[in-house]
Amino acid sequence: MSDSLSVAARLLSDRRRSGQPGSRLPPDCRPADADSALEIQEAVIARLGERIGGWKCGLPGTEQPIAAPIHAGDCHTDSPVPVRGNSVQVEPELAFVLAHDLPARSVPYREAEVDAAIASIHLALERVGSRYLPAEETTFPERLADGLSNEGLVIGPAVGMTLARRTATFPLQVAWGGKPRLALNARHPAGLPQAPLYWLVEFLRSRGRTVRAGQPIITGSYAGVVTLPVAETLTLRFGELGVLTVRFESAQ
Repeated sequence: MSDSLSVAARLLSDRRRSGQPGSRLPPDCRPADADSALEIQEAVIARLGERIGGWKCGLPGTEQPIAAPIHAGDCHTDSPVPVRGNSVQVEPELAFVLAHDLPARSVPYREAEVDAAIASIHLALERVGSRYLPAEETTFPERLADGLSNEGLVIGPAVGMTLARRTATFPLQVAWGGKPRLALNARHPAGLPQAPLYWLVEFLRSRGRTVRAGQPIITGSYAGVVTLPVAETLTLRFGELGVLTVRFESAQ
């Protein structure tokens, strides 16, 4: 890794530790392309002493890859989930978990092979937060280097796989304090939630990477970014798919 990319990785990892966003990376260490950004992603994980706990992905609308690792220490299955601040931003998603590895190989995986490897599908909430200040206008490689604003993942209950695979839309209802608070028309940006999964498996295979069993893979928000309070028991009903209940607590 070049010295300039090492500086970028150090700055972004320091911001993750402190929870304090900052200005854009210095001009001489900004990633110029996706390959540089992906290299920074890996260096941030190494500097934090973390490991890959899962992946976020989406169908790329351009040549830019929508792929970022989720740090294992930021994956949660139980409440309360520690956060910074008095509110939290989340994206309602489905998480795919594989029963066995899909190792790198010379030929692409067929969709049927990926389907056969899926062990379970779960309701999930991606926590989002940038290491850049909101007013900063960053390039796509800069955002990619920052893990596409991933802050963590809440993994909820497993859902019926047949129903999940064909669910493109559903009514999302959010309640807390014993009252309904939000009602949204949820729609997956890729149409069907497994489409980005197929893309990610092929993207990682083409780079000599293995998709590991047990790592949750989220594939796009059904409702954009939703702001929720901390210190409340939150109930999110994903239409017929089921209910995810979670409580966030401020760690500050």
